[in-house]
Formats: sequence, structure tokens, C-alpha cells
Amino acid sequence: MAPVFLGILLPVALGLVMKSRSDNKKRGVLVEAGGEPGITMRNQRFLKLLETPWEGANTLADLFEQACKMHATQKFLGTRELLKKELEPTSDGRTFEKVTLGRYVWLSYGEAFEQACYFASGIVALGHQKGERCAIFSETRADWIIALQGCFRHNFSVVTVYASLGEEALVHSLNETEVTTVICDQKQMKKVLDLGTKLETVKRVVYMSELGGSQDPSNEHIPDSWTVESFEEVINLGRKSPVEPELPTAESVAVIMYTSGSTGLPKGVVMTHGNMVATVAGVSKLVPELGPKDVYLAYLPLAHVLELAAESVICASGGAIGYGSPLTLTDTSSKIKKGSKGDAAELSPTLMAAVPAILDRVRDGVDAKGGLSKTIFELAYRRRLAAIEGSWLGAWGPEKILWDTLVFKRIRAVLGGRVRGMLSGGAPLSGDTQRFMNICMGMPIGQGYGLTETCAGASFSEWDDLTVGRVGPPVPHCYLKLINWEEGGYRITDSPMPRGEIVIGGPSVTLGYFKNQAKTDEVYKVDETGMRWFYTGDIGQFHSDGCLEIIDRKKDIVKLQHGEYVSLGKVEAVLIVSPYVDNIMVHADPFHSYVIAILVASQPALEGFARSKDIQFESFEDLCEKEEAIKEVLQSLQKVAKSARLEKFEVPAKIKLLSEPWTPESGLVTAALKLKRENLRKNFSDELKKLYL
Repeated sequence: MAPVFLGILLPVALGLVMKSRSDNKKRGVLVEAGGEPGITMRNQRFLKLLETPWEGANTLADLFEQACKMHATQKFLGTRELLKKELEPTSDGRTFEKVTLGRYVWLSYGEAFEQACYFASGIVALGHQKGERCAIFSETRADWIIALQGCFRHNFSVVTVYASLGEEALVHSLNETEVTTVICDQKQMKKVLDLGTKLETVKRVVYMSELGGSQDPSNEHIPDSWTVESFEEVINLGRKSPVEPELPTAESVAVIMYTSGSTGLPKGVVMTHGNMVATVAGVSKLVPELGPKDVYLAYLPLAHVLELAAESVICASGGAIGYGSPLTLTDTSSKIKKGSKGDAAELSPTLMAAVPAILDRVRDGVDAKGGLSKTIFELAYRRRLAAIEGSWLGAWGPEKILWDTLVFKRIRAVLGGRVRGMLSGGAPLSGDTQRFMNICMGMPIGQGYGLTETCAGASFSEWDDLTVGRVGPPVPHCYLKLINWEEGGYRITDSPMPRGEIVIGGPSVTLGYFKNQAKTDEVYKVDETGMRWFYTGDIGQFHSDGCLEIIDRKKDIVKLQHGEYVSLGKVEAVLIVSPYVDNIMVHADPFHSYVIAILVASQPALEGFARSKDIQFESFEDLCEKEEAIKEVLQSLQKVAKSARLEKFEVPAKIKLLSEPWTPESGLVTAALKLKRENLRKNFSDELKKLYL
């Protein structure tokens, strides 16, 4: 009996005790705050809001220099060798680029600091003047960080621009901020040169060479008044003619970050150094045992505040950052040559950040393949799910070890086998996907909530909190407040939980929108104590343990013909769980009594259904038009909606299946893969009209 108790019953008992403690744990506590009346929470672990990660790290330049000196010999920035690039033909006559990548080559902290100092002197030698602004327009890579920190050495504010930004938005961003020096990769440089006559203030372009070899740009499109120089040559210039730094203060503007907003032209959010280091201070306290042993896989856009904040946190901790891309992330990613390693398998990271759309793809890929018997996988998954949700009858102790070894070990190898935690941000993460990552990847996944206007992190779910659908308590550098939104029927006196618009206050709240005082005054307020508050437009509720749950969005609410209110974002977050859905936009019209949806269908799932039913089709586009396919997907949506307890009026009555994915390049989603709702409505206006006939 003793071996049975020790091997099976003891792990179960200990697990349930720990879960009970976790369930009863206070994570956020009430605090008195200035400004508009409401209910305000702070992180229960910290009485005062954090402003810096350590004494003396008052700016990103301070943080970088001090981290580089503390960890001078440790590896910092890693880039994969490009061994081979080739074009592969497909059955329909198109060709796709495939790459074979080698090992990671590393810069140490000391070497990275040296390069940043040389780059700083180099752009001064190139002619960049005090008070002028630089812009970084590039895919995520090590040179991006070197350039950023080089600019900070002379207190040059940096304008960040998504590599996927459209022509009109790019011209607007660079002209509005009067950028004089553009730092870009060679792919983006072609866009900059083609727009030369429209760029009013640009004088210099610094280009990062293609990975795998340098290629000088063609001179034919370079305006006569511009200076164009390679990244390497700028570093050489700085090495030959060093210039003493002029470091920023906490109040100095570090970044003007142009959001790839879901409506209209992008707005530039003005972030100070103090704003950014406050976020680093808060987030660093929430990742257990964060330190030099950690390896972070960087592949999200650095022009997005989530990635910039994450890499700044890793830098502060002395960890290593290995660079990859969404197209080379795993062994089966679209750009990886079959038989060669993706970034995750080569790097074996311990920490990652992701947006829900990417995690959904990881989940769908494993659901479709898994490499194991579907029956065994589903049994293992159900057993572990029961345990995570607190059942005595779930897989504990030796049974957990069995399933981890037999089933989940091979799935975890997809991300390198060492990931100990992941942050999901940018959009709501479905409960199904969160549970999938908990079980199959064997790690906690913390949902974060924040905005560009608050320098990312405002709340962050703690690693021992296995609940789904919540975004955790306030991060230690800010307060979260709920205020009444009478029009929407959300009040802080609601039962069983207070509800209202989320307002964020603290040192990470940014200065506002560049050259847009009217919009700044609309959503930023300063209270009687001098604290800045940002009005998010998101609707949330506080749980009894102080954790926040996002339940609605003011702008996404539409009133139907008979008076019912539909939250489009809430419905989309539920329906995207369907295995047939890659992406979806729900549409509602006040002159109709029901909602409709257009969606990008999952090709593997829908073609698998067609084969199982012996449905003949000439192409995936043809399959998306077939009544049988539409009916099957609609039934799947209805099933998912029912399990999530959506109201009948919230469930799409009619749908349109699309075969082509929505990409940032198409202008239909942002770089963070959020819907650009107005663009989608315009692009598919005919389809939406037909669905209402």
C-alpha cells in the first residue's frame, strides 16, 4: 500500500492542496487612487508602483549599458547562418522560396555594446544632427537592437514603423515625424527608395545587409540629395571617429511608435525612457527565476511594443536572445527546407512570446498531425485536462510521466523541448488554446494585457494561475481601475463582480499621440496627484482575487434591429476556436436582426472533411463555394457558440467562406494580426451585402 500511496495518491493529494492554495490566493488588492471615481487595484506583492528595474537604470540607454557591463562575456544576440536559398515549384505552377539555415552565431553583451557605441558615432559622422529623428523600418533582427541603442547613445528619438505597413501609412509616419535618417533592411529599403519623392525630410538611409551576404543597392532610384550607406560601413565610420555620448534622461522621448491601427492612418505613440523602464521593472518581477540561463526566441515585430518590451526584459536579466521569423519558426514552417531545422528546434528556447493567432496555428498543426494515434492523443489529453482542472480522476504522478514521455514529449520538441513559460498578448487567447499549450507543451502560458499607449504590460497572469479567460492582476508598475460605462450598462456596483471601462495609471502611461492633441486629450488624463491615466475603451471585470477579465470593447458593440447588443470581438474570440476557422470577422447591421460572418477557412480541416464525405472539388477556392462545406462550417460555429453559451442572436446566421488568408501585407490585419475591421468591410462589401439578401 505504501508504494501505491507514494507513487499515485501522494502526488494527487499534493496537487490538489497546491491548487486549492492557488485558487484562494489574493493576486490584486484594492488601493485608493486619484482621478475619476472607480474601483482601483494594485499588485498585492508591491505597496508602491515600481519605476526602475534597479537603482540607476533610469533610461533604456542606462539599462543596456549596465546590463552589457554586468554580463559582458555572456552571449546576447544570436543570428542563424544562411546556408542555402532556393526556389521550389508547386503543383499549380507557382514557386516558393525555401531556406536552409545553420547554427546560431552569437554576439556577447560586451560586443553588442561596442557595436552600439560605434553605430552611435557613425550616424553622427554621417551627418545626423542633434534634435533630428531616426526611423527603424526593418524585420526583427539583432541589428535592430544595435541601431536602437546606438540612437539612444546620443538621445536621438527613434520612430518605429512596421515592416508590413502600407505605402500611404509609411509616408505619413515618416513625414509627420520629420525623420531625417531611415535605418532599414534591404527589403524595406526598396520601398523607401521608391517613395523618395514623397518623403519630405529624409536625407540619409542606412541599410542592413541581407543575411547570408551583402548586396549593394542599385543607384538608379536613389534621390541625388540622399546619402545611402550600409550598416557595417556606419559602424566602421564610428570606429574611426568616436564621439562622446549625450545620454538621455528619464523624461527624454525614446520612441515614437506608430501603431498599425485597425482604423485609418496609424497614430504615433510618444514613449519616454521612463515609460519603458517602468514596464521592464514590473514585468521582470513576474517571471520566476528570470536570469542569464534563459534563452528567448525573438520573432515578433520589434516595432510592436510587446516584442520591444519582452527583449528589453531579457536584456535586463542577462539572458540570450536568438532571432527567427514566423516563416522559419518550426521545422514545418513554410520557408524552411524540408529536412532542415526551424528556429525553435535549433535554439531550444526557455522563454517565448506569442500572439494568439500564432498559438492557434501551432495548436491546429498538432491537432491535424501529432505524429501519434489520434485515439491515444485524445485519451492522454483528456486525462491531463482533468488533472489540471483539479479532478482526483485525472492523470497525476506516474501516469502524468507516462503521457509526457509517450505523447507530449514529441509535441514539445516542436518548440525545442525546453520552453518553461510563454507570454501571450496582443489579443484575447481562447481557453482551448491556453489549455492545449498547458498540456501539450507542458508549460504555463501567461496572458498579458496592455496597449502601445501603456508600453505593453498592464496586467499579467501569474504562472501558478491555471484559470482560463483572465489576464491576471495589475503588473507592479501600474494601477488598473474600472469606471462606470452607463451607456453600455456596465457599472462598478454590478454583481457578482464589478464591471466597467478599464483605465490604466502609472509611470508606464505614455505622453500621448504625436501632433494629435485632440485625440490625446480625449483618452489621456492627469489626476490631482500628477499620475497619468489612459482610458482604454476596453470593458473588464475584477474577480474576487483581484484578477482582471476582458469582457467587451466599447467600439465593437453593435445594436441590432430589435435592441440586442452584440460584441463583435467577443463573438469572434469564441468562434475562432472552430477547427474550420483560420480567421473570422463577425458583422452586424442595426437594420437587421441577425449577424453574419466572413471567414478564412482552414484548408487542411475543410479538405479533410470533403474527402471524408467524398465531396469532389477542383480547388480549395471551389470547395469554399460548395453548400456542403458552408453547411458543415456553420454547424461547427453553432456548436462552438453553444458550448460557450453565446446568445442565439450572437451566432452568425449566414457565412461566407474565403480561401485566401488575411495578411498584414494585404492591409486586412495589423502586424499583430488583429482585424482591420473597416478595411475588411470595404474589401468584402459585396459579399456582406449578399449575405443580408
